[in-house]
Amino acid sequence: MEFENDGVRIKVPDRAEAITNVNGKANNLGSNGIVAGSVAIVRKSPAIASPPPFFDILVNSPSPPSRFLNIMDNFSDEKNNNSSNSEPEYENLPETASTSTHMIAGAVAGVLEHCVMYPIDCVKTRMQSLQPDPAARYRNVMDALKRIVRTEGFWRPMRGLNVTATGAGPAHALYFACYEKIKKTLSDTIHPGGNSHIANGAAGCVATLFHDAAMNPAEVVKQRMQMYNSPYKRVLDCMRTVWEKEGAGAFYRSYTTQLTMNIPFQAVHFMTYEFLQEKLNPHRQYNPSSHVLSGAMAGAVSAAVTTPLDVCKTLLNTQESLALNSLNISGHLSGMANAFRTVYRLGGIPAYFKGVQARVIYQMPSTAIAWSVYEFFKYFISKHHRERRSTY
Repeated sequence: MEFENDGVRIKVPDRAEAITNVNGKANNLGSNGIVAGSVAIVRKSPAIASPPPFFDILVNSPSPPSRFLNIMDNFSDEKNNNSSNSEPEYENLPETASTSTHMIAGAVAGVLEHCVMYPIDCVKTRMQSLQPDPAARYRNVMDALKRIVRTEGFWRPMRGLNVTATGAGPAHALYFACYEKIKKTLSDTIHPGGNSHIANGAAGCVATLFHDAAMNPAEVVKQRMQMYNSPYKRVLDCMRTVWEKEGAGAFYRSYTTQLTMNIPFQAVHFMTYEFLQEKLNPHRQYNPSSHVLSGAMAGAVSAAVTTPLDVCKTLLNTQESLALNSLNISGHLSGMANAFRTVYRLGGIPAYFKGVQARVIYQMPSTAIAWSVYEFFKYFISKHHRERRSTY
């Protein structure tokens, strides 16, 4: 009889077979014989034949691994190798997730950028005033911040932040998603498999159209609330007053000037950022220090170049009454050409660079924050997407 379980087979022989086996083994081994693979008890007596062994234990050798297991092992090794080499892939997101990833990362980056740098933005707006009140003339950025907090309250530089944060989310979501999509499409056309500075600049220009369309009304409200002695305490009061007195068009009065400023700003900004990334981070891996440095330098260069346009935009947004009255301008100032002429009449060439220090100081950390946060969330979200995909 035989019994088998998990590769172990136990054989119990018949009595006649056992006697024969024992006699043969006993003759070879002596009074007590033990054979590998079997257990036998032998008793010698002149009158009684030796009893049979009770059973044999046979252990089968393990079967060789099947072809299926070999294939699975190879697949696992290949998967581990791909995972270890997948770090740079955050630049090339999966097709199904790229747009949503860029929008989420862009929205978070935009909100954080504007919230962190908002007090400096308030100072920039005031320092671009062409006819400031004597109490609102500041030597530099730090002097302005100290005096605003001391004379107008600790939270005064933050007035209007809520409307800015509300507009920055959707504006930057459209901005970065549009930029990444157009950059990839144009780069594949102009320079397949490589990076094209023309594509980067063009993508930045088109992305600006969507960004400014969403952000311009918030800019109008924000800058009116930032001015010295602003009559507006709440965002809704400002919006209601502008709508009733100046009409819906007031929220887009500076749109063409904003585009005239932001299109060259963003073209220079993106081209400078991508150029510095080629030098500092040629493999385009997630590298926080290179993103911060490239973003800060790109912001500084583009801010300095476009300051004259920003001064004109601020004049159109705020409709500065003291400045317009000094030139006997009645009604509302509109149009980029009129803004340029008015700025020149009020202060000549130096007037175009009012607040340039505050603008550069604002843009350097602002763009550094925006790029570092954007690249981090793009990396984090794409990594999470890959981990989820690898579990299925």
